[in-house]
Amino acid sequence: MNKTILTAILATTTALTALPAMALDQISIVGSSTVYPFATVVAERFGRGTSFSTPTIEATGSGGGLKLLCEGIGENTPDISNSSSYIKQSQYDACAEKGIDIIEVKIGYDGIAFANSKNGPKLDVSQEELFLALAANVPGTKAGELIANPYQTWQEVNPALPNVAIRVLGPPPTSGTRAAFVELVMHQGCAKTPWIKALKSTDKNKYGEICDSMREDGAFVEAGENDNLIVQKLDADPDAFGIFGFSFLDQNSDKLQGAAFNGVDISFDAIADGSYPVSRPLHFFIKKQHIGVVPGIMEYVETFLSPAAQSDDGYLAEKGLIPLSGAELTEMRTSVQAQKVMKM
Repeated sequence: MNKTILTAILATTTALTALPAMALDQISIVGSSTVYPFATVVAERFGRGTSFSTPTIEATGSGGGLKLLCEGIGENTPDISNSSSYIKQSQYDACAEKGIDIIEVKIGYDGIAFANSKNGPKLDVSQEELFLALAANVPGTKAGELIANPYQTWQEVNPALPNVAIRVLGPPPTSGTRAAFVELVMHQGCAKTPWIKALKSTDKNKYGEICDSMREDGAFVEAGENDNLIVQKLDADPDAFGIFGFSFLDQNSDKLQGAAFNGVDISFDAIADGSYPVSRPLHFFIKKQHIGVVPGIMEYVETFLSPAAQSDDGYLAEKGLIPLSGAELTEMRTSVQAQKVMKM
C-alpha cells in the first residue's frame, strides 16, 4: 500500500476513535437557554421519529456553549452550540485555531421581553429610558460628563413612569440574551446622547465602556442562565422586571406581562413584521468535523428546518418561535444541505 495513503488512513482512524463512545451514538448540544426549549422539542420529535438517539441538550448560555464547541474536535466536545446572539469574531477565531469549521443554521426569530408580574405596573418605555435606568454611568448636565447612576425609581427617569423602585433581573454576560439586550437596547439608548454617539467613531473603547456597563448597586441583578427562575421571581415580586426571550413570556402569559417599547407591545406578529424593535435572530452552530462521525447531525438539522417545525402553525411557533419563511427558509435549507462553512 502506498505509504501516503496508509498515513492518511491511520490519521483518519485516530481522529474518529478519539471521539468517546457516547458521542458516536448521541448528538451533544450545548448553549443558549433561549434556544433550549425549541431545541428540546425538536430533539424529542427527532428521537421518536427516526432511528437515531435523542440528542442530549445542556443550557450553558450562548457564550459558554461556543466556548465548549471551540475547545476541539472529538474528546467529549459538543457537536452543536445553540446561540441567541451571533457568533463573535473572537469565538470564531477560537474555533479556527483548533481547526474547527462551523456551519451556521438560523432557526427563526425571537423578541427580547422586558416583563413583570400582571399584578405590577405595565410600562411603556423607550430604549433611552432603559439605558438611563440600568447603565452604570449616565450623562451629567454638561457635554462629556458622566456620573454614577443616580436614579432610584422609574419616575425619576421619566415622570410619566410609575413611582416604583428600579429592580431588574437579567442574564449574565455569557448569555446571548444579555448580548442582544445590550446591542438592541443599551446601545440604542446610549446613542441618543449626541456626544456619546460621536464616541462610536472617535473612541470605540470608551463608547463600549459607557454603553455596555450595567449597574452593580442592586438595581440590576444578574439572575443566571435559568429564565424559568427569573419568571418565578417576578411572579413573587410584582415591582421587579425581568429580561428574557419572548417564548418564556408567551409560555407564562397567565402570570406575566411584557412592557411596550415606544407604544408597541411585544407579540408574535409584532416580532414577525419588525415593528417590535427589540428582536433578534436565533441560531445554532455545527462542528462540521463531527458530521458523518456522530450519526444523525444532518438529519437533526433537517428536522429543525422541516415544514412541520418551520410553518406559522408548526410546533415551534406554538412554543413562541417566529419561524423562517419563504426565500429565507429555502436559502437556509440549501446552505445546510451543501454543508456551507461560514466565513468571517
